[in-house]
Amino acid sequence: MSGNLNGRVALVTGASRGIGYFTALELAKMGAHVIACARTVGGLEDLDDAIKAVGGSATLVPFDLGDMAAIDSLGGAIFERWGKLDILVANAGVLGTISPIGHVEAKTFEKVMNVNVTATWRLIRSVDPLMQKSDQGRALLLTSSLAHKCKPFWAPYSASKAAVEALARTWAYESERLPLKIISVDPGATRTAMRAQAYPGEDPDTLPHPHDVAKVIAGLTGADMTETGKLYIVREKRFADYKLP
Repeated sequence: MSGNLNGRVALVTGASRGIGYFTALELAKMGAHVIACARTVGGLEDLDDAIKAVGGSATLVPFDLGDMAAIDSLGGAIFERWGKLDILVANAGVLGTISPIGHVEAKTFEKVMNVNVTATWRLIRSVDPLMQKSDQGRALLLTSSLAHKCKPFWAPYSASKAAVEALARTWAYESERLPLKIISVDPGATRTAMRAQAYPGEDPDTLPHPHDVAKVIAGLTGADMTETGKLYIVREKRFADYKLP
């Protein structure tokens, strides 16, 4: 799926590296103006340079998704400048720790749920009125197969991604009569810093590069993406039901 995104405004979280970085770059290549959000200013500046190099444009918004007040004010700032939002790629998230569920510290569990779930909900609440103003709104919330597989030792991350999928489905059903389309996207194993943290002994060269995954994700934001309330599995390039793949 692909399309001309000239005149479209796209918001990408976690845009300073990995999948978020390359998705933002792909959207800019397709003509969208990218609002790039992340904690790391240096990474955002590198992204801005890369976007300018391909003739695109971006607005950098450095903030931590743990800052709920900043998320709440983001929608108003976008409205004042553009009056709408056409694309949301909610990519940012944290892994937490991989350990038996009874050994997970409360502060770790709370951080994972706060960044991955609460911040996503606050982001949805902040931009939903703006996306309803778009004639081609597309919202992609990144998830993981762990939301369904629930592998041992991954409780906080699995629970958070299951919750994100529930948010996406509910938002999609509430928006069924609108042009707005909302899906969950499972990028699969990808050569990212989070993947390296989770699997330190894995050879990264055996995994897809984030720019390859980003091309697929960016392609889901065009006019020909008409599904809503569904799960898209990047590695299989198909939509699926919300069940164990």
